[in-house]
Amino acid sequence: MAENILQTIAAHARTRVAADRAKISLEELKALCQEAGPGQGEQFVSALNRPGLSFLCEIKKASPSKGLISPDFPYLDIARAYEAAGADGVSCLTEPKWFLGSDDIFRQVRRTISLPMLRKDFTVDEYQIYQARLMGANAVLLIVSLLDGETLKGYLDLCRSLGLAALVETHDGQEVDAALNAGAEIIGVNNRNLKDFSVDFSNAARLRDRIPPGVLYVAESGLTGPEDAAALKQLGADAALVGEALMRAPDKGAMLASLRRAAE
Repeated sequence: MAENILQTIAAHARTRVAADRAKISLEELKALCQEAGPGQGEQFVSALNRPGLSFLCEIKKASPSKGLISPDFPYLDIARAYEAAGADGVSCLTEPKWFLGSDDIFRQVRRTISLPMLRKDFTVDEYQIYQARLMGANAVLLIVSLLDGETLKGYLDLCRSLGLAALVETHDGQEVDAALNAGAEIIGVNNRNLKDFSVDFSNAARLRDRIPPGVLYVAESGLTGPEDAAALKQLGADAALVGEALMRAPDKGAMLASLRRAAE
């Protein structure tokens, strides 16, 4: 295929934004955010900054690499299970075509739990950051490979002005450097290559030393069990974002408990 799946998803995100703008203009969205006041991004930062390895637990029905993950998808029950099991935060997919998420699912989860929440989507327009604030997100995802340096810096500044945290996702050393140059305060290293969806769990270890003290470090993708959680704790990760392993676990509380024990 001429373009990789990440670029395909990003192109669809731009189409979604155009459709949303036709319903509510950017100016209207800005006014609503002004009315709502600053968000609570500091809760997300605090959740990642706790002693030991924090766990961001993901709610997603499907993915481009794995297809349908949760056919029944009782997302509110899943959210409650994560909160009851002591998750530090929740990542909720809102991308509708490949991940089968939605803004409405996010809003319902937001009303159901009190944990800090990451709106996980493919941010290609400032409009989506204003949307995230109004949806009650504590944080948004910014993927370095989708944004040039100036745009990334601008989005980080916008997040700060709206009271949102930003998880800046990287996959290699060059992207980590770009994130740092833009002023990222939370850097995620994705063990999954979003261009072809291959997973290399050692990626988190290779890039750890490039992230300086004072910048929070989140390992994303590829965590399959307690051994991986122990390895991430050993290399000094602040947090792990866990998706498929939890979504496929019949007892999500027991799975999270086993991950946490391994990371002690």
